[in-house]
Amino acid sequence: MLGPVILAASRSDKMRRFVSAAPGTKLFFDRFIAGETVDQVVPIVEDAADKGLEVTLDVVGEDITTPAQAEAARDAYLELVERLKDLGLGTRAEMSVKLSMFGQALENGHELALANVRPVVEAAAAIGTTVTLDAEDHTTLDSMFAIHEELRKDFPETGCVIQSYLFRTEDDARRLAAAGSRVRIVKGAYKEPASVAYQDKAEIDKAYVRITRILMEGEGYPMIGSHDPRLIAIAQELGRQAGRKLDEYEFQMLYGIRSDEHVRLAAEGHRMRVYTAYGTDWYGYFMRRLAEKPANLLFFGRSILTKG
Repeated sequence: MLGPVILAASRSDKMRRFVSAAPGTKLFFDRFIAGETVDQVVPIVEDAADKGLEVTLDVVGEDITTPAQAEAARDAYLELVERLKDLGLGTRAEMSVKLSMFGQALENGHELALANVRPVVEAAAAIGTTVTLDAEDHTTLDSMFAIHEELRKDFPETGCVIQSYLFRTEDDARRLAAAGSRVRIVKGAYKEPASVAYQDKAEIDKAYVRITRILMEGEGYPMIGSHDPRLIAIAQELGRQAGRKLDEYEFQMLYGIRSDEHVRLAAEGHRMRVYTAYGTDWYGYFMRRLAEKPANLLFFGRSILTKG
């Protein structure tokens, strides 16, 4: 099985040095990772704002094995909030967090992750922005949704992510499509078993459309996470049928992929947010994306070979 092999490689210093020295690595890094530090990512946020785009910022680094590492992750996000505040960019940038990075997989992980993420959400709210909780593998979702519900008691704009390939997601979407909610719909990138997830791309796409309809017809704020032109067009039509104005939902795409489409959608009047990852653990971030779903390698490869 390729996934476990790639995952093991993500923890190998020798493999990291080999991959870092490979001719294509800098091309990948420059294309898909915004930088290693806050100072490097700030100009990207400013450039996006100048183009009429918004961003969601992800400090990469999910392989957390100690409470101290989880606290360091919290502090990295708090540093980011302070920089956005100083530059007056709070209204242009939100943050995306993976609860695994805040200690969710450790002993008493649910309580630890909630305790670490709460000050980040509080700091974000203080500068006029918010946080979205990324979805990870299906075993973590009940905890993620419970933390999301708890945070929304004090910070109702806290968002969450749902994945169309999971059987459970249509029910989750109906529950979440309430007034004030912010929900990002993605296809899903983790390797999930057939007992919990669709395995066929066509079935995943059909579920994506059904879930997008639920969100558009609900009272919340849908965030359409997709690079698929067909699904984007369908989402636009579902928004129109639901009577939504263009600023009553948004599109989200990864930094470095279909950049021309980012600008085109914004020019049409859509809210367009760019998912922007940065940090020193870019190697681990990339390798874990491949381990979760080795087919992602083809996706990134095609993106490198195409413009925008």
